Amino acid sequence: MQELHDAPLAPLTTFRLGGPAARLLTATTDAEVIAAVREADASGTPLLVIGGGSNLVIGDKGFDGTALRIATKGFELSGTSLELAAGEVWTDAVARTVEAGLAGIECLAGIPGSAGATPIQNVGAYGQEVSSTITEVVAYDRRTRETVTIPNTECAFSYRHSRFKAEPDRFVVLRVRFELEEANGLSAPLKYPETARAMGVEQGDRVPLSAARETVLGLRAGKGMVLDPEDHDTWSAGSFFTNPILDPAAFQDFLGRVHDRLGPDVTPPAFPAEDGRTKTSAAWLIDRAGFTKGYGSGPARISTKHTLALTNRGAATTEDLLALAREVVAGVYAAFGVTLVNEPVTVGVSL
Repeated sequence: MQELHDAPLAPLTTFRLGGPAARLLTATTDAEVIAAVREADASGTPLLVIGGGSNLVIGDKGFDGTALRIATKGFELSGTSLELAAGEVWTDAVARTVEAGLAGIECLAGIPGSAGATPIQNVGAYGQEVSSTITEVVAYDRRTRETVTIPNTECAFSYRHSRFKAEPDRFVVLRVRFELEEANGLSAPLKYPETARAMGVEQGDRVPLSAARETVLGLRAGKGMVLDPEDHDTWSAGSFFTNPILDPAAFQDFLGRVHDRLGPDVTPPAFPAEDGRTKTSAAWLIDRAGFTKGYGSGPARISTKHTLALTNRGAATTEDLLALAREVVAGVYAAFGVTLVNEPVTVGVSL
């Protein structure tokens, strides 16, 4: 295992922010991952696990402990069953499944980060979530000190959430297993209206896999959601806030505030969610609260392409980013009575 001391962590995140780690280990096998975790736990050393760094906000003071970068490799396809090592680059894995003619994750193309992070966040976009295709997650359980295989039904998947996110200090994901679909080169039925419109088809239609992937990549690029070192709109964590899910009373209060602020004819986005609740759009809230594309005058600003992304314009600090995030949260709450929740994981800092 590679070992570095006082190692910069900013280059390992898509925000390019954060101070150094006291110690940085890079593991290329599952055995190395487990050994590093066990060593940290045995010595009582704080441990930070890093995959692709696309959902991570690290404080300017860095991390006073061991940072473990998972760089394992493994793409194993058997029929329609796929197993990915945690360190596999997610967008590359999606491309390979499309090339193999298998449907199920093609609309998750272009999402930065590693395969091991996908079940933690229940990654989703454009009508697909990984929870729909994941069959099992292989992880190291720090509580029992053994490797466990957790079936989908025990992962407690929900919107951008899972058992792994709920117990962040317990499981370290090693492998993720999926069951995909062979549909004669066609995609899964398109669920997302924007994708269907862009392709000139109806929701529920199937389209050629490669066309679905390319369409999603184009839509994401237009919003600054495909990594590009030359484009500061992509120096972000993608969507910084999750879409709020409101219970009936909260949703009615929200509607009243919308009508008071914007007029009785304005209807905010609303989508049915579990338990009779309603999901609305964080991007819509941010924009209507006055935080438009490009908002900000400092080194951290809202993306010029998408209001849901907070970005580092090249010279920002983590505190600059958090100040902007707090301003947006406070502004949206004042306008609509809805509290936005950050999607990225924060290390050594909080909103």
